[in-house]
Amino acid sequence: MNLVESRIFVTGGNGFVGKHLVAQLKAKGCKHIFAPPSRECNLLKPGDVDKALKKCRPDVIIHLAARVGGIGANREHPAEFFYDNLMMGVPLMHKAWQAGVSKFVALGTVCAYPKFTPVPFKEDDLWNGYPEETNAPYGLAKKMLLVQAQAYRQQYGYNAIFLLPVNLYGPGDNFNQEFSHVIPALIRKFVEAKEAGSDEVECWGDGSASREFLYVEDAAEGIVLAAEHYDGPQPVNLGSGKEITIRNLAELIARVTDYKGRIVWDTTKPNGQPRRCLDISRAAELFSFRAKVPFEEGIRTTVEWFLTHRPRK
Repeated sequence: MNLVESRIFVTGGNGFVGKHLVAQLKAKGCKHIFAPPSRECNLLKPGDVDKALKKCRPDVIIHLAARVGGIGANREHPAEFFYDNLMMGVPLMHKAWQAGVSKFVALGTVCAYPKFTPVPFKEDDLWNGYPEETNAPYGLAKKMLLVQAQAYRQQYGYNAIFLLPVNLYGPGDNFNQEFSHVIPALIRKFVEAKEAGSDEVECWGDGSASREFLYVEDAAEGIVLAAEHYDGPQPVNLGSGKEITIRNLAELIARVTDYKGRIVWDTTKPNGQPRRCLDISRAAELFSFRAKVPFEEGIRTTVEWFLTHRPRK
């Protein structure tokens, strides 16, 4: 796919990943990028989608828009996370096929994997069990885009691809206390605890769960590479291939934020999925994607961004 000459419709283009993706597309020389804000194109309103497709006439759609959040938000809003993500994605792909959009790039989630997937997670294990309970509705809703992409490819020959990014982080992340993921949540906790002179910071679980993280600019590069060079039916992981426990992550963020107090673990709160670490060989083989940003460097950059951009009280 020659993206430079293509008309590209990016859903969620004003969100965390979307801003970085649009910036990379512009840096490549892409001139026909459409990334309307949700107030102008609400994907839950079919009429908005129809108007956007008629106006943009895209050659490719990169579907990033999603309702996302951490364990707490997923536990509080499971129905919304299921319905909104399903209905933002499935009708959009159907309308894209009807409108003759040449390619559809769908972003899934690592939450789609079974709770006890062998580490590292291989794409072929995607259907070997039920996802971790706290985010299963979200994970399954996003996973339906894979089913749809493969079904439309089989019946209609439609070029829809499906990518599975691991947990993302970086500048511009969501630091909202209710909906943030673990890295922005911990950064905010430690920064605010340091400024308040608190003796301790409380973290959920026992710290034993592990996660893999991918810097947002690396993720954007992987999505662009896939859009350009991958046209197959197989789901493809996007990750760094490196795993860290939540306990070690909290200690790293405490060090980077210069917090000197104690870290206390609330074991009445859930750990989430026991481990997450992806097999990233398929992305390397199919479209030469490898993460570049070292983890601690990415954490430091994210902390610096938060300190500069956070709203002041």
